[in-house]
Amino acid sequence: MNPNSNGRGAIYMAVGMAAFTCNDALVKSVTHAMNTGQILFLRGLMTSVLVLLIAKWMGALGSWRIVLEPAVALRLVSEVFASLAYVSALGAMPLANTSAILQALPLAVTLGAALFLGEEVGWRRWLAIAAGFAGVLIVIRPGPEGFSMAAIYVIASVIGAAARDLATRRIRSDVPSIFVSAVTAVVITLVGGVLVVPMGGWQPVQPDVLARLAMASALLLVGYQTLVTAMRTGEISFIAPFRYTSLIWAIAIGFLFFGEVPDFWMTVGVAVIVASGLYTFYRENLRRTKAVAQRSKPESP
Repeated sequence: MNPNSNGRGAIYMAVGMAAFTCNDALVKSVTHAMNTGQILFLRGLMTSVLVLLIAKWMGALGSWRIVLEPAVALRLVSEVFASLAYVSALGAMPLANTSAILQALPLAVTLGAALFLGEEVGWRRWLAIAAGFAGVLIVIRPGPEGFSMAAIYVIASVIGAAARDLATRRIRSDVPSIFVSAVTAVVITLVGGVLVVPMGGWQPVQPDVLARLAMASALLLVGYQTLVTAMRTGEISFIAPFRYTSLIWAIAIGFLFFGEVPDFWMTVGVAVIVASGLYTFYRENLRRTKAVAQRSKPESP
Protein backbone atom coordinates (compact mmCIF):
# COMPACT_ATOMS: atom_id res chain seq x y z
CA MET A 1 0.00 0.00 0.00
CA ASN A 2 1.28 3.46 -0.90
CA PRO A 3 2.39 5.41 2.22
CA ASN A 4 0.42 8.38 0.90
CA SER A 5 -2.71 6.21 0.90
CA ASN A 6 -2.13 5.35 4.54
CA GLY A 7 -1.67 9.03 5.35
CA ARG A 8 -4.93 9.97 3.63
CA GLY A 9 -6.69 7.06 5.32
CA ALA A 10 -5.45 8.24 8.73
CA ILE A 11 -6.74 11.77 8.01
CA TYR A 12 -10.13 10.42 6.96
CA MET A 13 -10.31 8.32 10.14
CA ALA A 14 -9.39 11.28 12.36
CA VAL A 15 -11.96 13.52 10.62
CA GLY A 16 -14.60 10.82 11.01
CA MET A 17 -13.92 10.44 14.72
CA ALA A 18 -14.09 14.22 15.18
CA ALA A 19 -17.44 14.28 13.35
CA PHE A 20 -18.86 11.45 15.47
CA THR A 21 -17.71 13.06 18.73
CA CYS A 22 -19.11 16.48 17.80
CA ASN A 23 -22.38 14.75 16.88
CA ASP A 24 -22.42 13.12 20.32
CA ALA A 25 -21.79 16.48 22.00
CA LEU A 26 -24.63 18.17 20.10
CA VAL A 27 -27.02 15.34 20.97
CA LYS A 28 -25.94 15.50 24.61
CA SER A 29 -26.64 19.23 24.63
CA VAL A 30 -30.33 18.68 23.77
CA THR A 31 -31.09 15.72 26.05
CA HIS A 32 -32.54 18.13 28.62
CA ALA A 33 -35.07 19.44 26.09
CA MET A 34 -36.58 16.20 24.76
CA ASN A 35 -36.61 12.45 25.27
CA THR A 36 -34.51 9.88 23.44
CA GLY A 37 -37.31 8.91 21.06
CA GLN A 38 -37.86 12.49 19.91
CA ILE A 39 -34.11 13.02 19.45
CA LEU A 40 -33.80 9.90 17.30
CA PHE A 41 -36.88 10.87 15.30
CA LEU A 42 -35.81 14.45 14.51
CA ARG A 43 -32.14 13.67 13.90
CA GLY A 44 -33.07 10.55 11.94
CA LEU A 45 -35.56 12.45 9.79
CA MET A 46 -32.91 14.93 8.69
CA THR A 47 -30.27 12.23 8.23
CA SER A 48 -32.70 10.12 6.19
CA VAL A 49 -33.39 12.97 3.78
CA LEU A 50 -29.67 13.60 3.27
CA VAL A 51 -28.76 9.92 2.81
CA LEU A 52 -31.70 9.20 0.48
CA LEU A 53 -30.80 12.17 -1.72
CA ILE A 54 -27.20 10.99 -1.93
CA ALA A 55 -28.24 7.40 -2.62
CA LYS A 56 -30.58 8.55 -5.38
CA TRP A 57 -27.88 10.73 -6.91
CA MET A 58 -25.51 7.73 -6.88
CA GLY A 59 -28.18 5.48 -8.36
CA ALA A 60 -27.84 3.22 -5.33
CA LEU A 61 -31.49 2.96 -4.32
CA GLY A 62 -32.72 -0.62 -4.47
CA SER A 63 -35.65 -2.70 -3.30
CA TRP A 64 -36.71 -2.13 0.28
CA ARG A 65 -37.31 -5.87 0.51
CA ILE A 66 -33.66 -6.01 1.47
CA VAL A 67 -34.79 -5.54 5.08
CA LEU A 68 -36.12 -9.11 4.95
CA GLU A 69 -32.62 -10.52 4.47
CA PRO A 70 -31.39 -11.95 7.81
CA ALA A 71 -28.06 -10.09 7.85
CA VAL A 72 -29.66 -6.74 7.04
CA ALA A 73 -32.50 -7.29 9.51
CA LEU A 74 -30.01 -8.14 12.28
CA ARG A 75 -27.97 -5.07 11.43
CA LEU A 76 -31.05 -2.85 11.63
CA VAL A 77 -32.19 -4.25 14.97
CA SER A 78 -28.67 -3.95 16.39
CA GLU A 79 -28.27 -0.37 15.13
CA VAL A 80 -31.60 0.70 16.62
CA PHE A 81 -30.71 -0.95 19.94
CA ALA A 82 -27.25 0.68 20.00
CA SER A 83 -28.61 4.12 19.09
CA LEU A 84 -31.32 4.04 21.76
CA ALA A 85 -28.86 2.94 24.41
CA TYR A 86 -26.12 5.40 23.48
CA VAL A 87 -28.35 8.48 23.28
CA SER A 88 -29.82 7.51 26.66
CA ALA A 89 -26.29 7.22 28.08
CA LEU A 90 -25.22 10.61 26.71
CA GLY A 91 -27.83 12.35 28.83
CA ALA A 92 -26.67 10.72 32.05
CA MET A 93 -22.88 10.29 31.78
CA PRO A 94 -19.91 12.58 31.00
CA LEU A 95 -19.04 12.67 27.30
CA ALA A 96 -15.46 11.49 27.85
CA ASN A 97 -16.69 8.47 29.83
CA THR A 98 -19.16 7.36 27.18
CA SER A 99 -16.52 7.83 24.48
CA ALA A 100 -13.95 5.88 26.50
CA ILE A 101 -16.26 2.90 27.01
CA LEU A 102 -17.21 2.98 23.33
CA GLN A 103 -13.52 2.43 22.50
CA ALA A 104 -14.00 -1.15 23.67
CA LEU A 105 -16.02 -1.76 20.49
CA PRO A 106 -13.12 -3.32 18.49
CA LEU A 107 -12.51 -5.72 21.38
CA ALA A 108 -16.21 -6.60 21.50
CA VAL A 109 -16.21 -7.24 17.73
CA THR A 110 -13.18 -9.53 18.07
CA LEU A 111 -14.92 -11.38 20.89
CA GLY A 112 -18.12 -11.72 18.88
CA ALA A 113 -16.24 -12.94 15.80
CA ALA A 114 -14.61 -15.65 17.89
CA LEU A 115 -17.83 -16.74 19.60
CA PHE A 116 -20.28 -16.53 16.71
CA LEU A 117 -18.30 -16.54 13.45
CA GLY A 118 -15.71 -19.12 14.38
CA GLU A 119 -12.73 -16.80 13.84
CA GLU A 120 -9.53 -17.95 15.51
CA VAL A 121 -8.38 -15.83 18.45
CA GLY A 122 -5.12 -16.66 20.19
CA TRP A 123 -4.50 -16.52 23.92
CA ARG A 124 -2.73 -13.15 23.66
CA ARG A 125 -5.76 -11.49 22.10
CA TRP A 126 -8.02 -13.16 24.67
CA LEU A 127 -5.89 -11.53 27.38
CA ALA A 128 -6.11 -8.19 25.56
CA ILE A 129 -9.90 -8.49 25.38
CA ALA A 130 -10.07 -9.29 29.10
CA ALA A 131 -7.80 -6.34 29.91
CA GLY A 132 -9.90 -4.00 27.76
CA PHE A 133 -13.10 -4.95 29.56
CA ALA A 134 -11.29 -4.51 32.87
CA GLY A 135 -10.51 -0.98 31.68
CA VAL A 136 -14.22 -0.46 31.05
CA LEU A 137 -14.93 -1.49 34.65
CA ILE A 138 -12.31 0.99 35.86
CA VAL A 139 -14.03 3.80 33.94
CA ILE A 140 -17.47 2.80 35.21
CA ARG A 141 -16.39 1.93 38.77
CA PRO A 142 -19.62 0.23 39.90
CA GLY A 143 -20.42 0.89 43.55
CA PRO A 144 -21.89 -1.42 46.20
CA GLU A 145 -25.30 -1.02 44.57
CA GLY A 146 -23.96 -2.27 41.24
CA PHE A 147 -23.98 -0.61 37.83
CA SER A 148 -25.76 2.69 37.29
CA MET A 149 -28.37 2.89 34.54
CA ALA A 150 -26.07 5.16 32.53
CA ALA A 151 -23.33 2.51 32.64
CA ILE A 152 -25.78 -0.18 31.59
CA TYR A 153 -26.93 1.98 28.67
CA VAL A 154 -23.44 2.56 27.32
CA ILE A 155 -22.41 -1.10 27.72
CA ALA A 156 -25.60 -2.08 25.90
CA SER A 157 -24.68 0.31 23.10
CA VAL A 158 -21.29 -1.40 22.72
CA ILE A 159 -23.00 -4.80 22.50
CA GLY A 160 -25.46 -3.50 19.93
CA ALA A 161 -22.74 -1.82 17.85
CA ALA A 162 -20.63 -4.99 17.89
CA ALA A 163 -23.60 -7.06 16.68
CA ARG A 164 -24.19 -4.44 13.96
CA ASP A 165 -20.59 -4.67 12.74
CA LEU A 166 -20.63 -8.46 12.74
CA ALA A 167 -23.92 -8.51 10.83
CA THR A 168 -22.48 -6.05 8.30
CA ARG A 169 -19.83 -8.61 7.39
CA ARG A 170 -22.60 -10.97 6.29
CA ILE A 171 -24.39 -8.53 3.98
CA ARG A 172 -24.03 -9.38 0.29
CA SER A 173 -21.20 -7.46 -1.39
CA ASP A 174 -23.49 -6.31 -4.22
CA VAL A 175 -25.65 -4.28 -1.82
CA PRO A 176 -24.46 -0.62 -1.89
CA SER A 177 -23.27 0.66 1.49
CA ILE A 178 -25.12 3.95 1.03
CA PHE A 179 -28.40 2.09 0.53
CA VAL A 180 -27.85 0.14 3.74
CA SER A 181 -27.20 3.47 5.49
CA ALA A 182 -30.40 4.91 4.01
CA VAL A 183 -32.51 1.97 5.15
CA THR A 184 -30.94 2.17 8.61
CA ALA A 185 -31.62 5.91 8.92
CA VAL A 186 -35.26 5.47 7.92
CA VAL A 187 -35.82 2.58 10.35
CA ILE A 188 -34.24 4.51 13.25
CA THR A 189 -36.46 7.49 12.42
CA LEU A 190 -39.59 5.34 12.47
CA VAL A 191 -38.62 3.65 15.74
CA GLY A 192 -37.86 7.03 17.31
CA GLY A 193 -41.27 8.31 16.24
CA VAL A 194 -43.02 5.31 17.79
CA LEU A 195 -41.14 5.79 21.08
CA VAL A 196 -41.82 9.51 21.51
CA VAL A 197 -45.05 9.05 23.49
CA PRO A 198 -43.94 6.07 25.65
CA MET A 199 -40.78 7.98 26.59
CA GLY A 200 -42.60 11.06 27.80
CA GLY A 201 -44.38 12.68 24.88
CA TRP A 202 -43.55 15.33 22.33
CA GLN A 203 -41.86 18.47 23.61
CA PRO A 204 -41.86 21.87 21.86
CA VAL A 205 -38.75 22.23 19.72
CA GLN A 206 -36.87 25.51 20.07
CA PRO A 207 -35.04 26.83 16.97
CA ASP A 208 -31.60 26.47 18.59
CA VAL A 209 -32.33 22.85 19.53
CA LEU A 210 -33.48 22.06 15.99
CA ALA A 211 -30.33 23.71 14.62
CA ARG A 212 -28.14 21.53 16.86
CA LEU A 213 -29.89 18.37 15.71
CA ALA A 214 -29.53 19.47 12.08
CA MET A 215 -25.79 19.90 12.62
CA ALA A 216 -25.68 16.54 14.40
CA SER A 217 -27.37 14.79 11.47
CA ALA A 218 -24.92 16.34 9.00
CA LEU A 219 -21.94 15.37 11.16
CA LEU A 220 -23.30 11.84 11.51
CA LEU A 221 -23.36 11.52 7.73
CA VAL A 222 -19.85 12.98 7.45
CA GLY A 223 -18.63 10.52 10.06
CA TYR A 224 -20.08 7.47 8.31
CA GLN A 225 -18.76 8.47 4.88
CA THR A 226 -15.24 9.38 6.03
CA LEU A 227 -15.05 6.15 8.02
CA VAL A 228 -15.94 4.09 4.93
CA THR A 229 -13.47 6.12 2.83
CA ALA A 230 -10.75 5.60 5.43
CA MET A 231 -11.23 1.83 5.40
CA ARG A 232 -11.05 1.77 1.60
CA THR A 233 -8.04 4.11 1.35
CA GLY A 234 -5.43 2.85 3.81
CA GLU A 235 -4.36 -0.33 5.53
CA ILE A 236 -6.68 -1.12 8.41
CA SER A 237 -3.75 -1.96 10.70
CA PHE A 238 -2.33 1.54 10.10
CA ILE A 239 -5.48 3.65 10.26
CA ALA A 240 -7.48 1.77 12.93
CA PRO A 241 -5.53 3.24 15.89
CA PHE A 242 -6.55 6.72 14.77
CA ARG A 243 -10.07 5.94 15.98
CA TYR A 244 -8.77 6.76 19.46
CA THR A 245 -8.43 10.43 18.47
CA SER A 246 -12.11 10.63 19.37
CA LEU A 247 -11.04 10.53 23.02
CA ILE A 248 -9.06 13.75 22.59
CA TRP A 249 -12.13 15.45 21.14
CA ALA A 250 -14.41 14.03 23.82
CA ILE A 251 -12.20 15.15 26.70
CA ALA A 252 -11.67 18.62 25.20
CA ILE A 253 -15.37 19.19 24.37
CA GLY A 254 -16.47 17.77 27.72
CA PHE A 255 -14.16 20.17 29.56
CA LEU A 256 -14.85 23.28 27.47
CA PHE A 257 -18.63 23.00 27.04
CA PHE A 258 -19.90 20.75 29.83
CA GLY A 259 -17.38 21.45 32.59
CA GLU A 260 -16.41 17.77 32.81
CA VAL A 261 -12.96 17.01 34.21
CA PRO A 262 -11.66 13.42 33.88
CA ASP A 263 -10.50 12.00 37.20
CA PHE A 264 -7.53 9.72 37.88
CA TRP A 265 -9.38 6.41 37.55
CA MET A 266 -11.09 7.44 34.35
CA THR A 267 -7.64 8.23 32.89
CA VAL A 268 -6.31 4.84 34.02
CA GLY A 269 -9.29 3.04 32.50
CA VAL A 270 -8.85 4.88 29.20
CA ALA A 271 -5.17 3.96 29.10
CA VAL A 272 -5.98 0.27 29.67
CA ILE A 273 -8.71 0.23 26.98
CA VAL A 274 -6.53 1.99 24.40
CA ALA A 275 -3.49 -0.19 25.13
CA SER A 276 -5.61 -3.33 24.82
CA GLY A 277 -7.11 -2.15 21.56
CA LEU A 278 -3.75 -1.21 20.07
CA TYR A 279 -2.30 -4.58 21.02
CA THR A 280 -5.28 -6.34 19.45
CA PHE A 281 -4.80 -4.37 16.23
CA TYR A 282 -1.11 -5.33 16.27
CA ARG A 283 -1.81 -9.04 16.76
CA GLU A 284 -4.50 -9.08 14.07
CA ASN A 285 -2.14 -7.38 11.61
CA LEU A 286 0.64 -9.85 12.49
CA ARG A 287 -1.73 -12.77 11.94
CA ARG A 288 -2.84 -11.42 8.54
CA THR A 289 0.77 -10.81 7.48
CA LYS A 290 1.74 -14.37 8.36
CA ALA A 291 -1.29 -15.74 6.52
CA VAL A 292 -0.42 -13.76 3.37
CA ALA A 293 3.21 -14.87 3.56
CA GLN A 294 2.12 -18.48 3.94
CA ARG A 295 -0.18 -18.31 0.92
CA SER A 296 2.50 -16.69 -1.26
CA LYS A 297 5.17 -19.18 -0.23
CA PRO A 298 6.14 -21.30 -3.28
CA GLU A 299 5.30 -24.96 -3.04
CA SER A 300 8.14 -27.44 -2.78
CA PRO A 301 8.75 -29.42 -5.99
